[in-house]
Amino acid sequence: MATEAPQGPLRLQSERFLTHLRATRNYSPHTLRAYGKDLEAFVVKYPGLEPSGIERVHVRAFLADLQKEGGLARATILRRMAALRSFVKFLRSTGQLKGNPIFGVPLPKRGRPLPKFLTESEMAELMTMPASSNARHQLRDRAVIELIYSSGLRRAEVVSLNCGDIDYMTGTVRVFGKGSKERVVPVGDGALKCLRAYLEGRKKDDAEPVFVGPSGKRLSDAGLVFLLARWVKASALRKMFTPHVLRHSFAPHLMNHGCDIRMVQEMLGHVSLQTTQIYTHVSLDRMKEVYKDSHPRSSK
Repeated sequence: MATEAPQGPLRLQSERFLTHLRATRNYSPHTLRAYGKDLEAFVVKYPGLEPSGIERVHVRAFLADLQKEGGLARATILRRMAALRSFVKFLRSTGQLKGNPIFGVPLPKRGRPLPKFLTESEMAELMTMPASSNARHQLRDRAVIELIYSSGLRRAEVVSLNCGDIDYMTGTVRVFGKGSKERVVPVGDGALKCLRAYLEGRKKDDAEPVFVGPSGKRLSDAGLVFLLARWVKASALRKMFTPHVLRHSFAPHLMNHGCDIRMVQEMLGHVSLQTTQIYTHVSLDRMKEVYKDSHPRSSK
């Protein structure tokens, strides 16, 4: 039988920190769970440590533990340290910690791995086969996949969509991204057609969720991941991937066909253009093709 983790001073304050984030930052449940998980290792390492007693030696020892753990990616280490930095900032703002124990602690340099994405031919292949013998599931699953690829939506943005967020007249969808920031994104004709087919005969009050599970309630994050995995397994593709790969595919495919990077930034809901610029690397092959066909001296 599992025992509950001890409620030490750091754990109590970490729970208050998460409550603070929920109340002031509008973070999604998924983001809050990630923060909690990332802080857990520090809380467990120092169960009896008072917040006022956190010193640089504790942070250095924690970082050393993370770097010793086998299999931890550099991005994971940096994410956990970022969560700890935010926690320390909270403790200082509430007067529980005077110094800054993270200041001066050297962190590993952040890498910029290229995002995983599907080629245009792989995306076409993905949509050629029905993934379920259940016609209703097939319509829903196809609509989900078409919408993510058509508009570059995040998983949480898809499951939170309501019927009133879709505007068939203008061919757009209203989504609420990170921090509940609202944006309006174009939707392709193919995705709109799939949405109409799926929602035909359904109650379409504005507040009704677009995508629902077998119980008739809003589709969950886990449900979306499951339906995509089922669809991919039934297709001819021999690879598994997450819904975010469809979002990653949206960006370079637009750029390959001449879409301006700032427009892609707006559609993806990126605050910084630097975040979007990583997709320019995966469009390099297409750039070379355009150069070869367009530059007068490319073949000299």
